[in-house]
Amino acid sequence: MKDPEEVAVMLRLQSLGWGSRRIATELGVSRNTVKQYLRQGGWKPYASPQRDKALDGQDNWLEERFMQHRGNAEVVRQELMSERGVHVSLRTVERAVAHLRQRLRAEARATVRFETAPGRQLQIDFGSTLVEIDGERVRVHLFVATLGYSRRIFIRATRHERQSAWLQGLEEAFRHFGGVPTEVIVDNARALVNHHDPLTREVEFNDRFSAFCRYWGTKPKACRPYRARTKGKDERSVGYAKRNAIAGRTFASWEALEAHLCWWMREIADQRKHGTTGEVPAVRFEGQERAALLPLGGRAPFQQLRELQRKVGSDACVEVDTNAYSVPWHLIGSEVTVQVHGGRVEVLHAGERIAEHAELTGHRRRSIERQHLVGVVGVPSAQVQDAPAPDELHQPATGELQRSLQDYEDAIGGGF
Repeated sequence: MKDPEEVAVMLRLQSLGWGSRRIATELGVSRNTVKQYLRQGGWKPYASPQRDKALDGQDNWLEERFMQHRGNAEVVRQELMSERGVHVSLRTVERAVAHLRQRLRAEARATVRFETAPGRQLQIDFGSTLVEIDGERVRVHLFVATLGYSRRIFIRATRHERQSAWLQGLEEAFRHFGGVPTEVIVDNARALVNHHDPLTREVEFNDRFSAFCRYWGTKPKACRPYRARTKGKDERSVGYAKRNAIAGRTFASWEALEAHLCWWMREIADQRKHGTTGEVPAVRFEGQERAALLPLGGRAPFQQLRELQRKVGSDACVEVDTNAYSVPWHLIGSEVTVQVHGGRVEVLHAGERIAEHAELTGHRRRSIERQHLVGVVGVPSAQVQDAPAPDELHQPATGELQRSLQDYEDAIGGGF
């Protein structure tokens, strides 16, 4: 195809009486090309032939699935093949949805700031970071709760993010603030939310979490999947706590960390001038939000009970959160039930409580009751440590299983 300027020269030479052969020779082009342009009277763009496309008529379906799968064109291609019977390459699908990617990026970044009424909303989340405690780098999980109106925050250090940590953190936040908000905004953590449909926005909360909210008279709400920005107040509070309360600090013990967080909440977080509201959170809270919170009503703590199934190891211990707790040695190899609540670890077998220990802090520690090992040969007393039992449990017991060392020496044929 020739440029419009070249075709204009052909028409100009024709108007001067030149023939097609002379024009072709002058311009160095084919005579047929000259004749074609002279015949059509000028330059015209090339018209590509119209062909049916494999994705014709699929625009609405493609848009719906592309947005549902948050831009994953490969999943769209798979569903296109299985549901629609359309076999195309991944590149074909990517070209068809290219115009939707900008919309997806804009939607992800779009933020509409809104202010909640006093006492209405509490946003909660977890963040984790490494902290040096007693000379050891420990993974600490930070539960952070932020009141939507005053921006006052509550922070609690935990060793995990299981459901018990979420519920205990919430309960302590209610008591810290002296009241209960109308609603609690959570992300879609598996400990709290069983299912959240991103299209219908139908949410199925965990039964125990739902019971907890009913007990305290608050309403749970889950933020939109893939849109943690909808609880951005608490997202920012988690980052603030990591950078300000924790970063670069070391602690002599876990208790020292907890004491530091209490001081930091009271003296730093509550007294700072908030960048969005322009007010001090403690002042804003006392002025309008405290009175708007629902009263605690003298409720007792919501009973939290972790119930685990464990097999007694060859060391006559069961393991909970990497820590070991002893049980009577004759149960080695048996299945037992372990209940953790109120800072205590109870072990049950056949419905009967067989051992009870104080819950250990830290990791890979051992709580051994001397009585559980009575009758076992070759257990040095140095191994019996941590969480001492009542005095009577440490007294030597008598029975046919307990023998003197002389008995064993005689049985194997003399001394060493």
